[in-house]
Amino acid sequence: MSYKLTLIPGDGIGPEVTDATVKCIEALGVDIEWERVIAGECALEKYGKLLPDEALESIRKNKIALKGPITTPVGKGFRSVNVAIRQLLELYVCMRPVKSFGVPTTFHEDVDIVIMRENTEDLYAGIEFPENAPETNKLIEDINAISEKKIRKGSAISIKPISKFASERIARFAFEYAIKNNRKKVSCIHKANIMKHTDGLFLHTFYEVAKEYEGKVEAEDVIVDNLSMQLTKRPKFFDILVLPNLYGDIISDLGAGLIGGLGLAAGANIGDTMAVFEPTHGSAPKYAGKNKVNPIATILSASLMLKHLGENDKAEILEQAVEDIIRENTSVTYDLKPDRDDPTAVGTKEITLAIIKRIKELQK
Repeated sequence: MSYKLTLIPGDGIGPEVTDATVKCIEALGVDIEWERVIAGECALEKYGKLLPDEALESIRKNKIALKGPITTPVGKGFRSVNVAIRQLLELYVCMRPVKSFGVPTTFHEDVDIVIMRENTEDLYAGIEFPENAPETNKLIEDINAISEKKIRKGSAISIKPISKFASERIARFAFEYAIKNNRKKVSCIHKANIMKHTDGLFLHTFYEVAKEYEGKVEAEDVIVDNLSMQLTKRPKFFDILVLPNLYGDIISDLGAGLIGGLGLAAGANIGDTMAVFEPTHGSAPKYAGKNKVNPIATILSASLMLKHLGENDKAEILEQAVEDIIRENTSVTYDLKPDRDDPTAVGTKEITLAIIKRIKELQK
């Protein structure tokens, strides 16, 4: 079967890791016609917009996209293009597998967790008010007039919206995924002991949905700070985690640390009609063009994409090839070595060639 999909190379190391991924997919023999569009800094230079209409329309038309990392400045400038894509296209699930592939520097083996992060609400909704702006001062005045707890003058404010609609949608997706993929437990992660109305609504809605799956999938809840400790001690206790947006982002990075780093952290943003697959890591501009970085997070994101397309056999071959190369620990990048200064570490091109060679051997 042939497919026409959108490809967004991204910024920094993005073009290198997406090129490596496209070559691995070609080695699998999957027939994909890529419609290449740009977003991020390169789009700003060409179109004067970080997220051109052409990029969004391509995804809407093709329904599925593979995207490289895009730079987001810290504390200033434009908001995240990644977040904008998720919100504008209603990609309400951010799915991030946390799976062991045999990296020698990890403390746990056989970790196999799937993070389901709600993508559209919470503090990432981007409803913010800067310090000392007239509208901020008016908001503080209004809140102080109706709330027993007061906000200091001169504060900046972020709004944390959590709706029953979005909470129900992400919870149901998690339970349905559990059934389809023979998963046994879904854990709701929250801070409802403190944020009783926002996280409280998320938690209450989760258990309402869980009632529909009684006897099929176990349901539990865990406070997010306790989860952080439990994951480092006994990650095998967990299966599927469903979280509000901010906690999901943080716990995803913790999960990446359990399996060997962000170089292995794949991601999928899924909605009812569209999906965008991307690595969890950033654009690392200082390494751009240096043939140094690990492309595996993007390659594994493509594996998630192949499963979404129904190409499960191809996805399994791709994942097995990646795991074989990691476990051999010869043709791997510096971040996968016990010593990051190991002179035997290879570059982006070399690890890609090793994975492609293994793909071809597995297909014989």
